[in-house]
Amino acid sequence: QAQFLESGGGLVQAGDSLRLSCAASGSGRTFGSFAMGWFRQAPGKDREFVAAVDLSGRNSAYADSVKGRFTISRDNRRNTMYLQMNSLKPEDTAVYYCAPAFNRAVRTGFNSWGQGTQVTVSS
Repeated sequence: QAQFLESGGGLVQAGDSLRLSCAASGSGRTFGSFAMGWFRQAPGKDREFVAAVDLSGRNSAYADSVKGRFTISRDNRRNTMYLQMNSLKPEDTAVYYCAPAFNRAVRTGFNSWGQGTQVTVSS
């Protein structure tokens, strides 16, 4: 099964920007075979959907809370997915994870979560 490594998080102020990366590696189906998504988990809360992009990278979907501020993209040649986050808000504070996605949810059967990348937005 493919493995994913998230990076790019940090401590920023409200209104700042960050760009997260998700690098795929390992055996199994190639990165380009999956629709991919970003998910996040804030302290004391369940993991939630943030954004997803289809296999080609041409179509994407966003949670209402990030629509217009975040942009998801992917580079299948580099086996990497990105999340450009602009106009960050304190409520965006969470650990961000990437995973294969289907219909705004984690693809059934996926259980190889990476360490995630911490995003902290101060007010």
